Amino acid sequence: MLKSLKEKGRKSLKKHYLLFVFVCFLAAFIGSEFVNSSNATKATEPMEVTTADGKTVLYSEADEVVEMSIMDTVENIKSHNGNKIFETNKGFLAMAINTLSSGSFYLRIAQSIVSIVHSEQIGNMILIVLVMILLFFVYFYIQNAYKVVSRRIFLEGRIYSKIPTQRFALIIRIKRWSKVAFTMFVLTVFKTLWMFTIIGGFIKKYSYYLVPYIVAENPNIGALKAIKLSRNMMNGYKWKCFLYEMSFIGWDILSTITAGLSAVFYSNPYKMTTFAEFYAMVRENAKENNIDLSDNLNDKYLFELASDEVLHEKYSDVLEYIYVEEKEELVNKKDIRHILNKYFGISLYGKEFGDAYEKQQIQKMKREKYQNILEKKAYPDRLFTIIRKKKKLQIESLNYLRSYKISSLMVLFFVICFIGWIYEVSIHLVRDGVFVNRGTMHGPWLPIYGWGGLLILTLLYNFRTNPKKQFFATIVLCGIVEYFTSFALDVMYNEKWWDYSGYFINLNGRICLEGLLIFGLGGLAISYIIAPMLDNALRKVKKRVLIPILTVLVTIFVIDQIYSWKVPNVGQGITSYSYIEKNTTIANK
Repeated sequence: MLKSLKEKGRKSLKKHYLLFVFVCFLAAFIGSEFVNSSNATKATEPMEVTTADGKTVLYSEADEVVEMSIMDTVENIKSHNGNKIFETNKGFLAMAINTLSSGSFYLRIAQSIVSIVHSEQIGNMILIVLVMILLFFVYFYIQNAYKVVSRRIFLEGRIYSKIPTQRFALIIRIKRWSKVAFTMFVLTVFKTLWMFTIIGGFIKKYSYYLVPYIVAENPNIGALKAIKLSRNMMNGYKWKCFLYEMSFIGWDILSTITAGLSAVFYSNPYKMTTFAEFYAMVRENAKENNIDLSDNLNDKYLFELASDEVLHEKYSDVLEYIYVEEKEELVNKKDIRHILNKYFGISLYGKEFGDAYEKQQIQKMKREKYQNILEKKAYPDRLFTIIRKKKKLQIESLNYLRSYKISSLMVLFFVICFIGWIYEVSIHLVRDGVFVNRGTMHGPWLPIYGWGGLLILTLLYNFRTNPKKQFFATIVLCGIVEYFTSFALDVMYNEKWWDYSGYFINLNGRICLEGLLIFGLGGLAISYIIAPMLDNALRKVKKRVLIPILTVLVTIFVIDQIYSWKVPNVGQGITSYSYIEKNTTIANK
């Protein structure tokens, strides 16, 4: 039986490899599951931090404090899982992954609060409240709920070859986010209480094992019902489930040897696909035996393909629309405007013609979506147990396949430059408690982000129909841009504006894995959310208002660029900031 489940799991993984790897990686990134796999992104170089009283604290690779002066509150908020009060990870991604377990994060918050209220006791009280609120919000709404989202994706991947990106937002789109999060919270409370018994915690782990899968199938089910249903379904399967988990022990050992890399790129999604098959098997048994509450397992077409008759009935209004012959392209294929529009997403057409062309592209996207459903490649949304209310022009409002006018691209350039600058500045506000102007220029913009954003929107335009390809193409593109920008600045000024030496998987200190992964996620946000939303807003702005604003921005930017060529903003860089330099400056004041 186990061999059969694993074989089916491998087939499912092969079919959706990139997506499933990404789903598990994101789970590790936000601390939802597979947190041990995040070791693959950790670095262990010494780190210096300045405490609230101005003293320097140096941490060795073993998390040993060489010299420190630290507030009692921070000492008391040590992680429940035995982690030391400070981690020694280098880099923003490693910091983000360990945010909830590293005491250094709380220390930095405490430093900022004490400096504002000028009272350590009041600062400590505020710190405790803020930390508790932050931890609970992240745990309740993000970490817990994502377990359900990920299982929904894996369950759909069993029988469907196409999984739309919108599945990541399913519980939000059907307005069941809080309900799902509450169910998972109640589950955690139950499991925690059982941990106080001798063997109850171990047994109940497997009794409640199927709750996330049940909620993924039926997000409308109540918490107590889901828990009771899981208990009923796992009768006779708890020991088998334990043995199935133990069968992956070899992969766990390999994960340890490879610093988590084998888990990230194979064994984590392999486990998930296998246990998705396990749930399907137990669910089938529960339905056949009509066990108590099994009527809540009501998403029939998550486990079997709908018949042509059912699909044609539910999608009768789009049948003719799907199979009608496509209209001819509105443009001359040899026209340079058509080439720019088709291959780079740059529109040089007038408003009337541009709107007609975009409408044609929207129709193609909708046709492909419904065609995948009718050909049984994708899950039929209209057969879902919870019907989401339709919103007019929902697809059109955030049509990510749109082409952008030159004016929109210019505004997007400045917006992304500014977002990049805010992101870089925020790193130091959170990490060091100080404001640091970032980049080679003196204004609030980082051109490397702006150009990267434009290249994502143009050079990667034809990848936009496939988010998985878009993600990895963005990583490659941003890696090339960042590497050669670093190289060019080094040659021009003999000065390093950033240095990733010591970061996990870096190339000559110019690029690193964590930076590229963040750029990949940022690229998805730009392509599918930020750029379409901003373009919608810009379409409402009249030219006589937009052009003067762009003229002013371009003028200021060019002046800053020319000045920065001669007098660059040196010493602070983009991603590397010297703690020693900062501490020395403080000491000299």
